Amino acid sequence: MTDSWVALAADTDPGERRGALRRAHEVFTSAGRLERPVRAVVGASWRRSARARVSPDDAPVVEWGPDELGPYRAAHPLARAMPVIRELMGAYATDGEHLLAVCDAHGRLLWVEGHRAARRRAGLMNFVEGARWAESVAGTNAPGTAIAVDRPVQVFAAEHFLRPVQQWTCAAAPLHDPHTGRVLGAVDITGGDRLAHPHSLAFVQAVARAAESQLALLAPPSEVEAVRLGALGRDEALLVARGRRLRLSRRHSEILVAMARRPEGLSGEELLVELYEDESVTPVTLRAELSRLRRLLGPDLLGSRPYRLAVPVDADFDTVTRRLASGAVAAALAAYPGPLLPGSRAPAVVRLRRRITDQLRAALIARSDPGLLADWAYSPWGEEDLPVWRALAGAVPADQRAASLARVRDLDAEQRG
Repeated sequence: MTDSWVALAADTDPGERRGALRRAHEVFTSAGRLERPVRAVVGASWRRSARARVSPDDAPVVEWGPDELGPYRAAHPLARAMPVIRELMGAYATDGEHLLAVCDAHGRLLWVEGHRAARRRAGLMNFVEGARWAESVAGTNAPGTAIAVDRPVQVFAAEHFLRPVQQWTCAAAPLHDPHTGRVLGAVDITGGDRLAHPHSLAFVQAVARAAESQLALLAPPSEVEAVRLGALGRDEALLVARGRRLRLSRRHSEILVAMARRPEGLSGEELLVELYEDESVTPVTLRAELSRLRRLLGPDLLGSRPYRLAVPVDADFDTVTRRLASGAVAAALAAYPGPLLPGSRAPAVVRLRRRITDQLRAALIARSDPGLLADWAYSPWGEEDLPVWRALAGAVPADQRAASLARVRDLDAEQRG
């Protein structure tokens, strides 16, 4: 765990740091300027909070009452992890006058438990079950920011964007589906200054790993046996099924991508439209390709009438779109090794490739994180992406803009010429 992710070093005085952060918070909320000692992760979160028009004097909204929350919580995948979370954190929270909380991927608090007096105090700022603490509505806070950046985060005192929350310190870690990598939510420990220690961040991360291990043990067999399809950043997809790793031909790759997107199945006519630009291609050609693919995969994996995959498919491009949908832009970019089947001209692949690229690019530009923008801009698929280079030039500090601005001028000239 690097120092940038820990709120206080062991030798830092909490009182002095609290005052310095409060002054920095006032400067940012009044003038939009970041000053020391604001950490990079907090500064980036403050910027996202400001862009989302979060008011620093507001409190999160309680979206769901018991009637709505109860059935949703009972059916949520994280309900199966709560026994191990309570076993590891329950006594620690109660004895230390802390709270343990678990939220879903939208930042909605599903469970808030722990010390009774701490729960009463937390209720005054709506840190209660059914309230939404996503960063986009509650500003910088450990569970919301952990989901946004998809990694463990510690937030101390006035690092919180909302002033009513600045008397608290919290540490949270994201929780993932152990088989698909999808963000399910986050686990959080909230309390006083005593949590502003590297140990609390390591502790909550260990709890998250234990919870994910529990989910892996309790996962239904259908989840464990899902076929895995990798089609991002490669022209020939990789299929992992029942212990076999199969490198597929380009056409077979296109067929599986189309089927993965349509688990209900496609008719032969629909597949022709999805796969071939040339309208003169006959159904006989397609049936021959499907026959070869069935021999490769086995009849129990590829069904017909309609054509479909007979088992669940965990596709890497679905992981990217799920993470984007949950607001985990950094995690989505980390799961993106490149465009979907970049050499394919199959209409279905072209549409999906463009949609994923556009969604990810738009999320990166909206996030305006210079590190994430640079990762895209300096990649093989981003080196000529003028909107991203412009966003990067606007996001980096003034003394680092020369290279980005030069690239913007070059690309702009090329596109005009």
